Amino acid sequence: MNPLFRKYVCIAAVALLLAILPIAASMLGQEYYISLFSRILIYAIAAVSLDLLLGFSGMISLGHAAFVGIGSYVVGIFFYHSAEMEPLLTHPFTVEGSENGLIVIPLAVLVSAIFALVIGALSLRTKGMHFIMITLAFAQMIYYFFVSLEKYGGDDGLSMYARSTLPGLDLGNDLQFYYLCLLLLSLFLLFTTRLVASPFGIVIRGCSNNERRINALGINAYGYKLACFVIAGAGAGLAGALLANQTEYVSPGLMHWTLSGELMVMVLLGGLGTLFGPVLGTAAFLLLEEFLAMYTEHWMLYLGPFLILVVIFAKRGLYGVLVGGGKDHG
Repeated sequence: MNPLFRKYVCIAAVALLLAILPIAASMLGQEYYISLFSRILIYAIAAVSLDLLLGFSGMISLGHAAFVGIGSYVVGIFFYHSAEMEPLLTHPFTVEGSENGLIVIPLAVLVSAIFALVIGALSLRTKGMHFIMITLAFAQMIYYFFVSLEKYGGDDGLSMYARSTLPGLDLGNDLQFYYLCLLLLSLFLLFTTRLVASPFGIVIRGCSNNERRINALGINAYGYKLACFVIAGAGAGLAGALLANQTEYVSPGLMHWTLSGELMVMVLLGGLGTLFGPVLGTAAFLLLEEFLAMYTEHWMLYLGPFLILVVIFAKRGLYGVLVGGGKDHG
């Protein structure tokens, strides 16, 4: 079967499954799976955003979780100040708290993008192992900063008593929240697919293969890589905002380097440089974690060999096994 045809069949099958899953779960009285798959969809957004860095631009970042945590804390902090009826800022102008999703979710994306711009502008002046370590260092600095914020719970995190509000939607309803996550993942996948197939994506892949040649052509490779870093950070911020709403809780743990490592495993498991693959990798990782943890607290002992087998026998990840394709360039 043609790989391109297999790709579209696979995507259509997964999309159909995700569309009917919550309805089937409700009919069978297994509403828990709605919450579980909402979590999978949220982490898939973060994994796809990381794949932009790892799979297309060759930037190996161990600090990607920082943007997930920043997005979460934007939602949590604004919710806290709204609930306490306490202004977030009073000088030089007054900023009030808010529970309105039309405000806090785009703001979470924007703030994460700004942090990504600053971190990326500094980190991209290094390469290789130095880049990996500096992204890790920035993430850990942000992690310890939020640990020190006693006003917002410090190491214990910050609880929210409800989810954000959106006109016409009840995000407190798990079914409606699930379909919002599915919609946002679909839009983000569509955006990133078009992005990597555009001239921008061609330059980014060229930077990964031979940055010196890109610069020799008169193209500012640094600017393109920074733009890609910012877009990936914004995507992670979106995932963080949704995660804060799903769990109604934010904590510094969302910024820890271990989450960056887990996101990297999801990308590698699904298929590096495929965009759709990280969705499969996220589902496989979180489902294995969920079901193995029911039998043993040492579930990573079983996940490790599975990951090794995938790396050895399916170098293009689960995506390559299903569709027989390599990098998804459009």
